Amino acid sequence: MSSETKNPAANVEASAAPGSEAVPSDLRMTRTLWPFMLASAVGLVPFTIFSTFLVPIAEASDSGVAAMGQLRGLGGLAALAVGTALAPLIDRVRKDWAAAGGLAVLALSAALGATGEFLLLAAFCLLVGAGTAVLNPALTAAAADRFDNDAAAGRAATLITATQSLTALLAAPLVALPAVLWGWQGDLWAIAAVAAVLAVLFVLRGRRAERAGDNEEGTEKTARPGYLASFKLLGALPGVVPLLFVAMLRTAAFMGYLAYLAAFYDERFGLAPGPFAIVWTLSGTSFFLGNLVAGRLLSAERPKVSSERLMTLALLVALSALVGVFFAHSLFLALPLTALIGAGHATVAACVTTLLVRRCGSLRGTALSLNAAGMSFGVFLGAGLGGVGLALGGYPGTAAALGGLTLVALVFARVAARSTPATEE
Repeated sequence: MSSETKNPAANVEASAAPGSEAVPSDLRMTRTLWPFMLASAVGLVPFTIFSTFLVPIAEASDSGVAAMGQLRGLGGLAALAVGTALAPLIDRVRKDWAAAGGLAVLALSAALGATGEFLLLAAFCLLVGAGTAVLNPALTAAAADRFDNDAAAGRAATLITATQSLTALLAAPLVALPAVLWGWQGDLWAIAAVAAVLAVLFVLRGRRAERAGDNEEGTEKTARPGYLASFKLLGALPGVVPLLFVAMLRTAAFMGYLAYLAAFYDERFGLAPGPFAIVWTLSGTSFFLGNLVAGRLLSAERPKVSSERLMTLALLVALSALVGVFFAHSLFLALPLTALIGAGHATVAACVTTLLVRRCGSLRGTALSLNAAGMSFGVFLGAGLGGVGLALGGYPGTAAALGGLTLVALVFARVAARSTPATEE
């Protein structure tokens, strides 16, 4: 695949220079990136604990399940606000230290949540959202910065997102087992300790790199744009804004679909929560594998399909499967469609991450932060529109609403494809 270089209009040079070096194997990259992958996994656990033990947490705080569940929304709002506000700053500080700050906030939030007090649980939700809004883009951008080759940088970024997908799949049983010994509060204290240790590790990594004279921003540091200028420069890069809309809209469609999936399988096929866990595992596994395989495919020296074309194809598959599953009356048809939806959306996510890393160069941290903030908004948008569709037209209405979001994402994907920057090779 061709590699994007600098954009003269924006005067922003890509930090990952194109090259012909072979992309390291996933095992070799994992040996280099394991601190980033571990930290990205830890970032997903606090809210997993909160969701898994929602009922006992509500009882401990003397509040209702509905009221406690609504606190979860505070995290999404915090992630949206903090991710947008701090986006340019991700590229202006050492990313190891930005990750350390996010981990420290997560450690504090877990300790506050372990108290079981309602107000402190509200602070827990706000701080987890804020912490992950800094942590995730910092880790993804830092992982990409570890490699000079464009393809390797993109693969490094998708390895971080694949780790998050795997964590989302496995986290619930992993937090439930130790909770048998020490309860949900023990889980939160354990996460507080792990996050604190990782924060110290990233601080030390940053200091070692600084003493070694490793300036991760390179010579561009002296020419760093201002806060508002970063947004303007990012908006001027070819196809970046459409890519951010693709990420937001496809997240809205996928999360809206997941919000009503259990109810759909219960009403249409009579699946109780126990058997439905198999469906949920199928969806999560297909998403993880789709992200992992797509990331590797896009990192090949001579991929058979470009990122832009693969993104378009995956959106078409996701759109067809999403509409099809809500009209399916056979479980044997619904299950493969469910797997296709997960794989399709995972592929789109990998394509967007790869393209942002390659196109944004020294502004990739800003772009990834805005991408995460947009996806946080997409979670609320998808659940809301899916509910409106369900209320007005049943599950066909939900299919129309979420399919419409995917269709608009497809339009933005084509705009991004037509905005391909000047390439080499």
